[in-house]
Amino acid sequence: MLISEFAKRAGLPKDTVRYYIGLGLLQPLTSSKGGRTKPYQSFNDEHLMAASVIRMAQSLGMPLKEIAAMGEERRAGRMTPDRSIAILKGQLAKLEQKEADLRALQDYLRNKIRSLELGETAATPDLAA
Repeated sequence: MLISEFAKRAGLPKDTVRYYIGLGLLQPLTSSKGGRTKPYQSFNDEHLMAASVIRMAQSLGMPLKEIAAMGEERRAGRMTPDRSIAILKGQLAKLEQKEADLRALQDYLRNKIRSLELGETAATPDLAA
C-alpha cells in the first residue's frame, strides 16, 4: 500500500508518517516506479503493526528517539526479553514518578482552594510540602 492508504489505515496524518520515516521509526519498502530521486514507498501489515507499537510507546510517555533506538535494537536482533523488561521497568518508574508529581500538584490545588474558600489571607500553601 502507498503512503496515503497506509496513513489512513494507521490513523496517522501523512506528515507524521513521513516524520516517522525520517527518524527511522518506519522503513517502507521502495520501488523504482518513482525513479531514482523519488522512489515509491510501499507499506505492509508489518508497518501497520510498527505504527501501532510506536503510538503505544508514545502513549506510555516514551520519546521518539528512544522508540527509534529500540527499533534499531530489535532489527539488529539485540532486543532480548531481559532488555525489554529493563526498558519497560524504566518507563514504569518514570510514570510512577509522574503520578507522584501530579498527586503533589493536586494536593496543592486542594489546599489552595480550601484556603481561599475559608477566606484565609495568610501564607499560600507550600507547593513543596
